[in-house]
Amino acid sequence: MKPAVILVGADKGGVGKTTISRAVLDYLASKSIPARAFDTESPRGALHRFHPHETSIVDITETADQMKILDTLSDSAAKATVIDVRAGQMTDTLKALRDVGFLDAVDDGQFTFVIVHVLGPSVSSLGEIAEIAPFVQSAHYFLAKNHINDTTFFEWDPKSYASYFGDVECAGEITIPKLDEMAYEQVELNGVPFADFVAGKQGSFVLRGYVRTWMRNITQELDAIGLHTLIAPELRRA
Repeated sequence: MKPAVILVGADKGGVGKTTISRAVLDYLASKSIPARAFDTESPRGALHRFHPHETSIVDITETADQMKILDTLSDSAAKATVIDVRAGQMTDTLKALRDVGFLDAVDDGQFTFVIVHVLGPSVSSLGEIAEIAPFVQSAHYFLAKNHINDTTFFEWDPKSYASYFGDVECAGEITIPKLDEMAYEQVELNGVPFADFVAGKQGSFVLRGYVRTWMRNITQELDAIGLHTLIAPELRRA
């Protein structure tokens, strides 16, 4: 199993990147895939609040922190590294990964690279695709629509679709379903992973049930794109 990097990000803020990173970490744990995470919302990271044991806070623009992430990929016990990219830093992060030679190493087959590009609810967010297209050629590139807060997304027509996706190969789409507002709020107040909230005995049976169903739907989405088998190919044969 070669080391895998899962980059979750967008250049637009407020689209739910950290929620998706949290869901991905819970998903990997459910598949028994050892994972670690880096929260680039320095100096205080939201992902670190919910997954403190797996997460380090870094400044992705600093060389020392880039080394902390990339120089340890092959040595880490974790087989998957999730990077929750700070709002507005998606393109800059991909440029840094190119400049330090990570994308070349992906080309050479040393690492598996997965990009989860979180879209905003307006067509303007599609402009980001053109910005990052030069950096995703060797990656498994997925678009994510986050409906957790009842966001309504545009539906692009074939002509618009072709204009944005002509230069980039998208491996698939991920839909993050809506979660009951009260259930989401309780997870936020508890400051724990979604899986821990479901497994806990405190609080409302009803709210835990809503989160459990939501997580089951996300598992189906991530299974459908084969995320676990991209990272751990042996699971395909299990």
